[in-house]
Amino acid sequence: MNNKIKGYLFAAISAATYGMNPLFALPLYEGGMDLYSVLFFRYLFAIPILAIMLKIRRRDFSIERKDIMPLIILGVLFALSSITLFSSYHHMDAGIASTILFVYPIIVALIMFFFFKEKISAKTIACIAVALFGIALLCKSGEGAVVSTKGILFVLGSSLSYAIYIVYVNKSRINKMATIKVTLYVLTAGWIIFAIRALASGTLTTPPTEKWWLWGNILALSIFPTVISLICTTEAIQCIGSTPTAILGVLEPVTAVFFGAVIFGEILTTRIVIGLILVITSVTFVVAGDNLGKILLRLRKMFPSKRH
Repeated sequence: MNNKIKGYLFAAISAATYGMNPLFALPLYEGGMDLYSVLFFRYLFAIPILAIMLKIRRRDFSIERKDIMPLIILGVLFALSSITLFSSYHHMDAGIASTILFVYPIIVALIMFFFFKEKISAKTIACIAVALFGIALLCKSGEGAVVSTKGILFVLGSSLSYAIYIVYVNKSRINKMATIKVTLYVLTAGWIIFAIRALASGTLTTPPTEKWWLWGNILALSIFPTVISLICTTEAIQCIGSTPTAILGVLEPVTAVFFGAVIFGEILTTRIVIGLILVITSVTFVVAGDNLGKILLRLRKMFPSKRH
């Protein structure tokens, strides 16, 4: 398998596994766990796995004193993004929430335009308008999928938090640190936040004894949309670059929509499907920029047609 095919495969796996968040989280809610407890255990189980990965790759765990505060800030942003996303699952279908979350590259572009004076093209502005129209279709009440204003605000808050996280990583001294090390300490900072909340409130729910298998959901939540998604993203970027990897991120909402409809019975109306397509397409064009044609040509060359 050549390097490019391997890269696209890693990118697809990364996006698809991240889209599994609701697949493992929703049964935990149904089992009686609150979202803070779910995130507490998700982060707790992921931390030692990342530490082992860092050790296997022979990277050191040391950080400079100057890195502590930026990592804490990133931990707060990442935890906030998780809290708002997982909160949105209580108010709307997970597939729709995952699709709206996918607008974070557009928010990144807007942040870079307003705060760092980066140019924004007419095509990007048009894509933003299309994405907003798509979100409006998802917000509009009607038969079928359950959508609420509170749910929309939660998931937009998650997207905003993650966009700020991305910008902060790229604009701070942290961008020189290994990805796995950054994620390890970011999750550790986030877990400390959840631990402090658990101590202060005196509440930390676990799966009921008769549903012991739900511990497997917690472990899967830590492994698939967290650790595996991270590893595959890193490998994909190394093989094919960040833009193609980001474009294949379209599989995140597609996976969430698929599991939502097939396993959880989430209803997709024509209006909802059109909204999903508009959001996904507009974000893909923003991420691709002027590289979409080159990427499609590269994909075509990977699978040449056989003429006899």
